Amino acid sequence: MKFFPVCMLLLLCNSSLAADRYRIDPEHTATRFSYLHWGLSQQQGKFEKHSGWLELDTAAQRGTVELQIEVSSVRTGTALFDKTLLSSAFFDAERYPQILFRSTAMQFDGEQLKQVDGVLRIRDTEKPVSLKITHFHCRWMLLYLRQACGANGETTIKRSGFGMGRYAPFVSDEMALSFDIEAIRE
Repeated sequence: MKFFPVCMLLLLCNSSLAADRYRIDPEHTATRFSYLHWGLSQQQGKFEKHSGWLELDTAAQRGTVELQIEVSSVRTGTALFDKTLLSSAFFDAERYPQILFRSTAMQFDGEQLKQVDGVLRIRDTEKPVSLKITHFHCRWMLLYLRQACGANGETTIKRSGFGMGRYAPFVSDEMALSFDIEAIRE
């Protein structure tokens, strides 16, 4: 009879220590980039296909995230430029079909996620990056009948650091990246 209460206590302890696992919602996730075009104007593009996961324990203020971005889903509004970006001069999508972000640390201020540090892989190059989180929220979603979390983050990289420095400085080497991510608890 003493066995049952001990088992229940162990289950409760284990469940409170485990992070919740979420699946990236590709319908509500976007990655955008912007750059200065020949000194004239800020131009933007986006990637439309994403996958990945999030493990999050807000009580312990820790978690991990992995986001895969399909390079072939790049869209700039100009088919010829999309084709150029997919070529070996830039993303080389045939050899490197995915961009990968994998977190190494999450920084919280109270319950608010403020920064996600990680490694960004573009082509065959990995670089450390820090994403400043501008919005973060988790809630029960009636639409999914599950908990969901969302975040918006931003960072800046240099294209040349990833082997894509062509046309710099006429097209800015510095590129702003923004991430809008929603994930649904599994």
